[in-house]
Amino acid sequence: MNSSIEQSFSLSFSDKNESTVSHDSQYDSMHYQNLQYHGQVKREFSHRIFVNRSFQLSDIKFFGFDMDHTLAEYKTDTFDLMTFSLAIERLIEIGYPEDIKNFKYDPNFAVRGLWYDKLYGNLLKVDPYGNILICSHGFKILKKQELHKFYPNKFISYDANRISVQHTLYEHPESYLLACIVNYFSNSKEYEQKETGVSSGNLFISYKAMYQDVRASIDHQYVTNTIQSRVAENVEKFISKDARLALLLNRIRENNAKAFLLTNSDYNYANRIMSYLLDDIEPSRNWRSYFDYVVVDAHKPLFFAEGTMLKEINIETYCKNIGSHAGPLLSDRVYSGGNVEVFSKLINSHGKDVLYVGDHIFGDIIKSKKVRAWHTFLIVPELSKELSIYTDKHDLYSQMNRLNDELSQMLINFDSSSKDCPDISKIKDKIQNLVHQIDMSYSYFGSTFRTGIISFLISGYFYLFKGSQQTYFASQVTRYADIYSSTCLNLLHYPFFYLFKAAPQLMPHESTVNPDDPLSDSQNHRINRTKSNSKQTVNPNNSTLVEN
Repeated sequence: MNSSIEQSFSLSFSDKNESTVSHDSQYDSMHYQNLQYHGQVKREFSHRIFVNRSFQLSDIKFFGFDMDHTLAEYKTDTFDLMTFSLAIERLIEIGYPEDIKNFKYDPNFAVRGLWYDKLYGNLLKVDPYGNILICSHGFKILKKQELHKFYPNKFISYDANRISVQHTLYEHPESYLLACIVNYFSNSKEYEQKETGVSSGNLFISYKAMYQDVRASIDHQYVTNTIQSRVAENVEKFISKDARLALLLNRIRENNAKAFLLTNSDYNYANRIMSYLLDDIEPSRNWRSYFDYVVVDAHKPLFFAEGTMLKEINIETYCKNIGSHAGPLLSDRVYSGGNVEVFSKLINSHGKDVLYVGDHIFGDIIKSKKVRAWHTFLIVPELSKELSIYTDKHDLYSQMNRLNDELSQMLINFDSSSKDCPDISKIKDKIQNLVHQIDMSYSYFGSTFRTGIISFLISGYFYLFKGSQQTYFASQVTRYADIYSSTCLNLLHYPFFYLFKAAPQLMPHESTVNPDDPLSDSQNHRINRTKSNSKQTVNPNNSTLVEN
C-alpha cells in the first residue's frame, strides 16, 4: 500500500475545530471526523452515507462497482455541455433549423426523475403516485388552469409508450434539449401550435417525434463512439481523479472481501478510464489488480435478466475469445457480457452477500435488488449540492416552521360546528414565497427529492402549499437503495464491521401523537352537538371558540 495515500487520508481528518468533539480510540483509528450536531455526534455531512434499510457491513463478501458516475466521477458541466453540443449538431444534420445552434446549455435546469410526456411535450415532476407537482412546456411552467387542460386531475399514470423517465445524470442534456426544442417550435411564428405537436403547411411535427429525434441524436454519439473518443483523448478534462479510490479498493480486500467491476462500457473505454484513475497510484501495478473480477459490456439491465453470452477478452488484442466462458472467473482477466445468474454461480455468491454500488436507479439499483436481492448503494452526486443548500438555507426552513406553527394555532380550536374560516391568505403567501426561494436555490425544477423541500413540516395544514411531496425519484431511492451517498469514497469513513441502521419508519399516528402535548379538547373547547348551527367567533384574548 502506498504509505503517502494512507498518510494524506489520515491527515485530512486530523484537523479539529470548535465544533469537533473528542473521539474514542476506535473512531480515532478509523480517522473519523465527527461533529457535534443537535447534541449528538454525527459525521460531517459530506462524509455521510444515508440508510433506508439496515444491514451489517461485515456480512458483505463482494463489493461490486459500476464505472461511469460511480468510480469515475464526471465533471458534469463539461461533459453535459459536450453531449448537448454534439446532439444539436446531429439534429441540424438530419434537418432541424440552423437556429437551434444558438441554444445555450443550462446545467441547473434538470433534475433526475423527470417524466417527459411524449403526447403533449411536457416535462413533469411527479410524486410517487403520478400526481403532477410541476409541469413545464418548454420553458413555461403551466399554471393550474392550463395544467387542467392536459391533465384534468393533475395526475398521470405511467405508460412506457407515452412516458420517458429521466433516470440518470446522462439524461440531463436530453431533458434540457427537449425543453429547448419544444420551446423553439411552440414560440416560432413559422409553426402553428397543436395539442400534440406543431404544424407548418403540410408539415406536422409531433412532440413524440421531437423526443425520438433528440434521443436518437444523443444515442448516435455513443453508437459512433464519438463521446467515448473525446473523453478518452482528454480524460482530465471530463473526469475527476482521486487517489482515495485505490485506498478504498485495498481496504475492501484487507477486510477479506472481494471487489468486482461490472460496467456497460466496452473494454477499450473502460481500460482508458480505469488506467487514468488507478494505474499510477502504486508503482508496477495496473488497475485490474485492484479487482478480483472485471466484467465489461454487461448490458445492464439486461444483465439482470437473460443477459448475453459470457466471453473472455484478450487484454492484448481487445478481442473477445470465441465460444462462451464456462470456467471460473480469474483475477487480472477481463470478461464480457453474461448474466447475473451465471456470474453469481461463478463467484459463489448467494445474493445478500453482495453490495452493488451504482448511479443508475433502474439499471443498477432496482434490477439488482428485485432480481437477485443484492444490497444496493446508490451514488447521488447531486446530493452534495442538496445538503449544502439545505444547510445554507436553514433560516428559511426555520421561518417556515414558525409560520406553520402560527397557522396551526389559528386552526387548532375549530371543529365540525365552525362556520367562519379564518383568513390565512397572508401566511399562505409567505409560505409560498419561502417555498419558491428554496426551490430556486436548487434548479429550475427545485430539489431532486421534494417539491418545496419542507421535509420536516409533516403535520398541520401545510399540504395547502404543496411543499411536502416526495418526488418519484425520491420514492425509488427510498424503496430500492439500501444506502445512498454522494460518492462511493464515503465508505472510507466507516469500519467494515459497521451496522448501517435505518431510522424508524413511523406512521402518522405514531409520529404525531405525543401523550405529553397539551390538548385543545378541554373544558374550554367541546364539540357542541346541540348547537351545531350557531354562529361562532374567535376570542382574540384566549383563542378559544365562543358561542353567541
